[in-house]
Amino acid sequence: MTTELLSVAQMAAADGAAIAGGISGETLMEAAGVAIAEALRERWTARPVTVLCGPGNNGGDGFVVARHLVGAGWTVRLALLGDRAALKGDAAIMAARWEGPVEALDSELLDGAELVVDGLFGAGLTRPLDGVAREVIEGIATRRLDCVAIDMPSGIDGDSGAIWGAAAQAKLTVTFFRRKPGHLLLPGRALCGEILVADIGIPEAVLAPIAPTLHANCPRLWGEAFPWPGPQDHKYSRGHAVVVGGGIETTGAARLAARAALRAGAGLVTVACPPAALMVYAQALEAVMTRSIAEPDGFAALLADERKNALLIGPGNGVGEVTRKRVLASLAANKACVLDADALTSFENQPDELFSSISSPCILTPHEGEFRRIFACEGDKPSRARAAAAKSGAVVLLKGADTVIAAPDGRLAINDNAPPELATAGSGDVLAGIAVALLAQGMTAYDAACAAAWLHGDAAARFGPGLIAEDICATLPVALASLKGADNR
Repeated sequence: MTTELLSVAQMAAADGAAIAGGISGETLMEAAGVAIAEALRERWTARPVTVLCGPGNNGGDGFVVARHLVGAGWTVRLALLGDRAALKGDAAIMAARWEGPVEALDSELLDGAELVVDGLFGAGLTRPLDGVAREVIEGIATRRLDCVAIDMPSGIDGDSGAIWGAAAQAKLTVTFFRRKPGHLLLPGRALCGEILVADIGIPEAVLAPIAPTLHANCPRLWGEAFPWPGPQDHKYSRGHAVVVGGGIETTGAARLAARAALRAGAGLVTVACPPAALMVYAQALEAVMTRSIAEPDGFAALLADERKNALLIGPGNGVGEVTRKRVLASLAANKACVLDADALTSFENQPDELFSSISSPCILTPHEGEFRRIFACEGDKPSRARAAAAKSGAVVLLKGADTVIAAPDGRLAINDNAPPELATAGSGDVLAGIAVALLAQGMTAYDAACAAAWLHGDAAARFGPGLIAEDICATLPVALASLKGADNR
């Protein structure tokens, strides 16, 4: 699939540009309906189908679907929300071409149906479903009918993936030209089923004036920048990542991150830790170096080494003044930084001090709780991440099953390859370790964050059920080998 994601408004602009360029709306609607009907016929044999049509263009698409299914020998009932005489534009044209009966929308129309085509509202819904429309959508869900959604399952916001009161599980969602954010964001993503992007004749040239800044995260975004080692490289040329480790009771997080950093290609990795914990790290880590940092001068001496070019601070470090000062010192030293966990919470009462100190490449990797502690941003997940990136000057990787990565310049990627098994202790530490390794090797903060999120998800998916954080590190080489062999650079 293509990487660009278009908001509902941007998709309307793309339609408008295609029409302004000489492709009629009628032609686009006919192509959309044909694509949906063909998708149904490819996946199901002929069976009783109920087509639900709304009062707008989605309903017009539904009339086209119904006509072509009848032409292919299917048994079709068509239900319309509203008055047929009230339809306008292309939807009215397609309704006039339908020669069968038009029934008033009612949940009883689901009786006897083995397949439902949901053409009620699509992606542009901006208010909760109510009345008979909600009754019918809930009826699809309670009867567990196979459902094909036109553009977006009715009840799901195309921009945020939020559910407006109710929505039914689709087996297949057919959208057009480009996906929308709601196809990738939860909870909507979970209800879309298989997503098919149909080519209905909108020319690629319409994207140029729209200039989308929102993408689905995949190697096509950053593959050309990935730091594969060349024949002249050696460990010193591949960057030296430092993972700041916690005390003797919290060594696991830094150990996971350090292993991940090595696996992700950093030439050298050092765990810098309190003296009391040094032997624990040294005994558990083979290729990772260890260094004792006694306060007040130990950390300053570490930063003075210019070869150590990227730092990860936070996992297992503890919340407090020591962690806060280490973050500020690292940023002042112009080191590339990944700030996670305790490094973020340590600024809960002083977030502006953190933001004003960020000038070097920096990735913040909060989960929702940590995000709320330092950012007062409202709205859907992409909007909050974008606002946070603009406010902080850092790339913000807002974690979750639908992780979003936002850059201060407005670019944003949604990551959708993370399996549920990643909900396990330590998986975030592994992600942070991958990110700091890519920073150490010279990737930009945005590319490094996007690549880390994707590799993290891909490695976890390759392992599958029973995953623990250590397994992500072990499976990462398989994910990297597949990435290197793919045609994405």
